[in-house]
Amino acid sequence: MALDELKSSIPDFAKDLKLNLGSVIGNSELPQQQLWGTVLACAIASRSPKVLSELEPEARANLSAEAYTAAKSAAAIMAMNNVFYRTRHLLSDPEYGNLRAGLRMNVIGKPGVEKVDFELWSLAVSAINGCGQCLDSHEQVLRKAGVDRETIQEAVKIASVIQAVGVTLESEAVLAGL
Repeated sequence: MALDELKSSIPDFAKDLKLNLGSVIGNSELPQQQLWGTVLACAIASRSPKVLSELEPEARANLSAEAYTAAKSAAAIMAMNNVFYRTRHLLSDPEYGNLRAGLRMNVIGKPGVEKVDFELWSLAVSAINGCGQCLDSHEQVLRKAGVDRETIQEAVKIASVIQAVGVTLESEAVLAGL
């Protein structure tokens, strides 16, 4: 199992990450599609080749073709949106918020899966990318759709652990090459 392979590659000094990775994926109460879509979108957003190569096959096996594509689409569109909206938020000139974005985001309206699932994946990627405006927006859509805080927090926990594993493994690879 790829998850076990990934866990075994985590160094001893980061054993909490190993335990958390097993817990957020292995003990998640999210439905399979929400869980594995979140895992895949976050693995992509982590920018870690090791994390993505280990988690992608299991995600593919647990997702329909439509959900697999939608999770990748969430990672892609949020990579763009998180930079754009985070920048608008961080600029001291509020007039940027009044300008038309002019960026295509059609996949958000027609993601090919349940809107709630896509929003959850977008929220998780936004957590990794640190865009408060996108986090607020996706959280509000999810809450209006009846998604509870525990589900939203579960997606953020998955994002945080996958990101931390990616950072740890990539830094260890660099240090080993020094």
